Amino acid sequence: MSQPYDCQARVPSLRTVDNEKGEFWVSNPWLFSTSGENLSCYETNGVHLNAGGGGFLDMSYVSGADSDGDGRSVVAWDLTGDGMPELLVRQAGGGALVVYRNRFPKSSWLKVSLRGTRSNSLGIGSKVIAEAGGRRVCRELYPIVNFLSQSPAAVHIGLGDAKKVDRLTVRWPSGEEQVFVDLEPNWHVLIREGSPEPRPWPPAGASGPAGGK
Repeated sequence: MSQPYDCQARVPSLRTVDNEKGEFWVSNPWLFSTSGENLSCYETNGVHLNAGGGGFLDMSYVSGADSDGDGRSVVAWDLTGDGMPELLVRQAGGGALVVYRNRFPKSSWLKVSLRGTRSNSLGIGSKVIAEAGGRRVCRELYPIVNFLSQSPAAVHIGLGDAKKVDRLTVRWPSGEEQVFVDLEPNWHVLIREGSPEPRPWPPAGASGPAGGK
């Protein structure tokens, strides 16, 4: 299979397709999600839970996420505004999109959006480091573009049962480093490069869910 640079392109089959033998042709790979065809022989998706200490637990079956719909990409984001990210799986068969709601026990979290001044406007490439409850969580802001999907340009940090963020460090692509201490968890903050403190996001009074407490 080749992928045309023009996503609107239609490539004719190279020869007559033998439907009786199960052959098929999709003229553009971007159309697989609506074709009903599947290239992966219906292998199921796998989901593994980080058990700490370098070990993982296979929770594919018990989570219900072991779909055989030819999954091609996955994005994690908080759709319900409760601080617990859902999983959005893009498939090439068995339905174009499957959303798995997060039903884990609720824990503390912090969502961080960035606005660059010397760096690029969304802070792409920044490193965000949260220290809370004796743990150190490192994230890099790279909104990954994958099969018919893209990750949001923000960082979501799980904090376990921590009651506060002892220290939050942002390392910008420009080389600037900002440090904030004693932040409350469970809210969405906007950090502007060079600004002395984070702000709630969206701002108070803005329309739509604030995604905070």
